[in-house]
Amino acid sequence: MIRLAMCIAVEHDPWLVALAVLVCGVGAFSIVQMFERARGAARGQGLAWAFLISVAASATIWCTHFVAMLAFEAKAPVTLDPVLTIASLMVAMVGCFMGFAVAAWGRHEAYGAVGGALFGAAIAAMHFTGMTAYRVDGIVEWDMVYVVTAIVMGIVLSSVAVATLRTRRTVRHRVPVATALIVLAIASLHFLSMTAMRITPMALDATPLRPSEFNALALATVLVGAIVIAAGVFAAMLDRQTRSDAMRELTRMAMNDSLTGLPNRVAFREELGRQIAIASTSGERVGLCAIDLDRFKEVNDVHGHKAGDAVLVRIAQRLRGALGEQEFVARLGGDEFVALTRFTDRAQIHAFAARLDAELKAPLAFEEFEARLGASIGIAVYPDDAISADMLANNADLAMYRAKADAAPVPVPYDSALDEAIRDQRELAADLRRAIDRNELDVHYQVQTSVNTGEVTGYEALLRWTHPLRGPIPPVTFIPIAESNGFILTLGEWVLRRACADAAGWTHGAKVAVNVSPLQLSHADLPRLFHQILLDTGLPPRRLEIELTETAIIADRERALHVLRQIKALGIGVALDDFGTGYSSLETLRAFPFDKIKLDRFFAAELEGNIQSTAILRAVLALGKSLSIPILAEGIETREQLDVLRREGCDEAQGFLIGRPGRDVAGGGAAAAVA
Repeated sequence: MIRLAMCIAVEHDPWLVALAVLVCGVGAFSIVQMFERARGAARGQGLAWAFLISVAASATIWCTHFVAMLAFEAKAPVTLDPVLTIASLMVAMVGCFMGFAVAAWGRHEAYGAVGGALFGAAIAAMHFTGMTAYRVDGIVEWDMVYVVTAIVMGIVLSSVAVATLRTRRTVRHRVPVATALIVLAIASLHFLSMTAMRITPMALDATPLRPSEFNALALATVLVGAIVIAAGVFAAMLDRQTRSDAMRELTRMAMNDSLTGLPNRVAFREELGRQIAIASTSGERVGLCAIDLDRFKEVNDVHGHKAGDAVLVRIAQRLRGALGEQEFVARLGGDEFVALTRFTDRAQIHAFAARLDAELKAPLAFEEFEARLGASIGIAVYPDDAISADMLANNADLAMYRAKADAAPVPVPYDSALDEAIRDQRELAADLRRAIDRNELDVHYQVQTSVNTGEVTGYEALLRWTHPLRGPIPPVTFIPIAESNGFILTLGEWVLRRACADAAGWTHGAKVAVNVSPLQLSHADLPRLFHQILLDTGLPPRRLEIELTETAIIADRERALHVLRQIKALGIGVALDDFGTGYSSLETLRAFPFDKIKLDRFFAAELEGNIQSTAILRAVLALGKSLSIPILAEGIETREQLDVLRREGCDEAQGFLIGRPGRDVAGGGAAAAVA
């Protein structure tokens, strides 16, 4: 160490040594910056980065070496071989390219140390090639202990430096540590090698380089190296800036709605959590407004989706313009928005919601049309109505659903007593959807028989659901839930497929009937679905009968009758259910040839001792006979009711007296219904 210190202090120009170290430090920093870029680049870009690193690294080593060599006072005439001088630069460039390519693209972290070792070997190769170009008029001797130590130090320090950059583990101050290690690798190898060299001057036989020429050459070398290193630094800076801009744009896209530019659901969840955290410490409240636009579907249906998008953009502009300090609005998707505010007086949240409501109710004027939407707004407050972000958002939604269901003209605050019923309905809807997906529903069959002979004419299949916690749920409860939540088509298909499959497996040739809801009948693909299920299950069409009420037809009479004609053309029977209630229009009977009329159970309950009910029954039976349509009476529970039906000439009957619903069927005919 003393020899090394004496070599640097006595045999070198301190200013040029300082300049060499400065060049080495700047170059090492540029190497580190570019290697960071190379690690994250694709293979094609990585090759370009590896080349830039090798240029910057070789320039750093080469400039440091020759500036330090020019700082050395040899006490003898010195010349430089230009060919070997340039060759030393090429050696460094090739070695650095190999080292950093291995370090950047090796699959295992150990490749970082291997690449660093190759980088260290390139430093040593460049140094000793450069020393060969250093021609001194004297005898040069080498202390091999120092030479070996210099090479080992250069390789080890370089290996540790690159391994530090390559590792995926967290390393504090990784960039400055790696920069310092590279500087130490280059400087220690050079100055230990210079300490190993001993020169015995000989007589002058040529004109040596004068001190002024040494200084000029040193400055020129530094200038060229600085330009090369600076190019690498600026390339890394430009790439970092480009990446930062791209990252900011990706973040903006991830946190903002692409159509309206408002914050999206992700940004809303983040902001809601932040506002609640602030309110928890400041003692303030957080108000959340859940907003669902009214009549937005009409805009899409009448004017098209492009017009709908224009409406959403205009609504977003209005909501953004209505915001004040500490207020926030986001679009969750579709026509759903949310708004946040932090406040101390509860009147502030109502004023905030009223301000938004006024903006949403104002008319929207476009070149092609004008729209008046309005919105259903639900309000929930933290911590009054909820103690967490999820609960607050859920309760605001419940209040909004109640506002929509009640057609409320003003924003509606959360009310636990009223909104718990809505929460219960939503939970039940989610459970029903899971029950459909998991095949946890069941179908029971109730027999239908001929009144006169008692022969089985069919079975009606009744959907049953036993909730794992609530027990049996009646169809009158869960069927409307399926309709209001948009999966009645899925439920209807499940029942149809199950009933057809069961009927196909019966040993007798019984008929099966399936109730069809108004929403199912409005679906244009219903005939295709029936046809496909019959093919899948192997059930003959003549053994299938559908039951529907007149209400299902009235909504869109022409469309419904067209669908029914397609179904009947497949060979499937069609029965008019619950006749005697609702419309019971004779025009419907005239317009479509039904295969059966099912008399509502209300009339059966009134048959005993009620002259008017018997007269109505007699009239319906006469109507059926005149149209050649069989009549089936539902809800038969007593022998007296059955006797009246037999006396009046009713064709078929169904009820608890004849048979209760069950999984098994005895024989005859069969029928299926969602009821």
